[in-house]
Amino acid sequence: MARIVVLGGSGKVGRRLMDELTARGHLAVAASRGSTTRFDWHDPATWPGAVAGADGVFVVGPGSARDWSDRLTGFLETAAAASVRHAVLLSARGVEFLPGGAVDRAEQALAGGPVAWTILRPSHFAQNFTEAMFAPVDGTVRAPVGAGAEPFIDVRDIAEVAATVLAGRLCTGESIALSGPSALTFDRAAAILSDTSGVPVRFEDEDREAHIARLRAAGTPEGYVRWRMAMLDGIRSGADAYVSAGVERILGRPATDFAAWARREVPGSSWAAR
Repeated sequence: MARIVVLGGSGKVGRRLMDELTARGHLAVAASRGSTTRFDWHDPATWPGAVAGADGVFVVGPGSARDWSDRLTGFLETAAAASVRHAVLLSARGVEFLPGGAVDRAEQALAGGPVAWTILRPSHFAQNFTEAMFAPVDGTVRAPVGAGAEPFIDVRDIAEVAATVLAGRLCTGESIALSGPSALTFDRAAAILSDTSGVPVRFEDEDREAHIARLRAAGTPEGYVRWRMAMLDGIRSGADAYVSAGVERILGRPATDFAAWARREVPGSSWAAR
């Protein structure tokens, strides 16, 4: 049985990873500002207690808006002093579209740190249509992506990969790209959402500058605006439509199809249940 500390244990990936590790018989410990095991990226005094006795740690950063690589370097030094043997970072496949950005710098800090590491680079989450940026509003999915396609990944697959890598201390020194089994346009994704929810859903190609203006009006930090637009531009251009084989490589099975994910999760989502 391994003791795995999950930073961001209540997030989309973190809470599913907690469930997966527990189901496999490991001790999963959620660490955050509001959990029993307290952890705060802005308070280094919380770091030693969070990683005490841990075999591995799942790292989710404080966001993509600002450079946090110095904090990650300090945290990894703390983890090494506590004899943590493996750190797995949740990154993103879109890091390639913004070299030198906060996510890229975090990857570099991990690779240069004192703990054996693995980087997970998933494509956009299927759950972004139920829990985040692509969720329909009044029956419409709005995004500035045109006819671009994306191989959306089920977050459960990410959690299973992370659990497998952490528990077995596998793939150290590697960056693993993860995606769903095929790329879908947003028109096709909206049609699947309609079929599985019973609620009409359509896709509207949002103007790029209007999307940026909407983010800024909501007070979104400029660093995150740049990161988000780099990822969305990657979809629109077709640069992010490629399929990655990481799920099948690690789990020995195909990645979950978007339609199968939708049948499982969409009917119970907040927008579909209205």
